[in-house]
Amino acid sequence: VTIDGETRKLSSPFMVIATQNPVETQGTFSLPEAQLDRFLIKIDMGYPTSQEGVDILKRFKTSSPFETIGSVATAQDIIDAQRSYSDVFVSDNIYDYIIRLAEATRIHSEIMLGVSPRGTQSLLKAVQVTAILAGRDYVTPDDVKKMIKPVFGHRIILKSSSRLKKGRNLELLEQIMSSVHAPTEEIKD
Repeated sequence: VTIDGETRKLSSPFMVIATQNPVETQGTFSLPEAQLDRFLIKIDMGYPTSQEGVDILKRFKTSSPFETIGSVATAQDIIDAQRSYSDVFVSDNIYDYIIRLAEATRIHSEIMLGVSPRGTQSLLKAVQVTAILAGRDYVTPDDVKKMIKPVFGHRIILKSSSRLKKGRNLELLEQIMSSVHAPTEEIKD
């Protein structure tokens, strides 16, 4: 990380989690596109369900569970897990599918700024991890479809008329997924 012109190496592993509270945003500014592009995934949490709200109240009624939380992995466990995703097989059809999806964001009439090469690299990493979490050593088109919104959603910049519609970026990604043919496995007799 570089601060005031001085570069400092961070210990491994490290991660950055940023939050944004949409309430009382006067005086806060959105991140520039180049900085948004550096975040791997954006997740909109929303509000808890009624039952989840009750569970939260009960869990925090007498004490904070954060005081008793222990580690579930060592730093080395996390480093090993981070390295393992690169061993997941990705077919040429999947590489092509990711690129065609990104290219579709770059030419869409409602999108001012489409997904960058960094965005495609992020989607690749995310789908490889998705495959691992599903117990597979290969990526499927469904992995791509599952991860496109959290990875591409914050990377596309809409034209001004479309920005006014909340969630429009995710709707456009749905349209793009519908218009870009997903690869299928060819069965040979």
